[in-house]
Amino acid sequence: MDDATFRPLFVATERFDSSDGEKWQNYCKWAKIPSLAEIVSLDTSLCHHLIKDFNTEDWSHIVNEDFRLDYFYDLEYLLQRVAEVQRKNVLGLYRNPERHIETQPASGGFSFIGYDLIEEQTQISALTNCGGFPDCFSNAELNQFGIISNFDRAASIRAALGSSIRTSLMLNVNYTPSGE
Repeated sequence: MDDATFRPLFVATERFDSSDGEKWQNYCKWAKIPSLAEIVSLDTSLCHHLIKDFNTEDWSHIVNEDFRLDYFYDLEYLLQRVAEVQRKNVLGLYRNPERHIETQPASGGFSFIGYDLIEEQTQISALTNCGGFPDCFSNAELNQFGIISNFDRAASIRAALGSSIRTSLMLNVNYTPSGE
């Protein structure tokens, strides 16, 4: 299966990093992720999705299925919707890839940063917001964004978590940050 077979999805999230002050400090103390510089995730309790209220036009640009109303197929439209937000991450995602996808989800400065493991219905990350699973992975394996850099390792963690948590979604995450 070639990279063109996968259709990327896009979402805009709030940034969560040291500029969030005490909230960030408390999270870092709790999470104990050694190399963490910023959380870049679909976890909606850590990185809130920016579009919460939909207008009529949104419906022709969003993924309208199974807990994915916050995800857009149309990057240009999403960028217009969040243009006024200064501190944001725009994520380009590939859902449940069978291997590492080299192709950027769109032009415009996207960089591959790793894989997140999300329980799709609750939108909680098994990597950064479940208190850890030491039998499955070490927090030292998480990169500076709180996700796993290597596809094979992310797939093995997902398989190991199978009985511990309903991790229904593995995401190839690319991002372009905005606002420091």
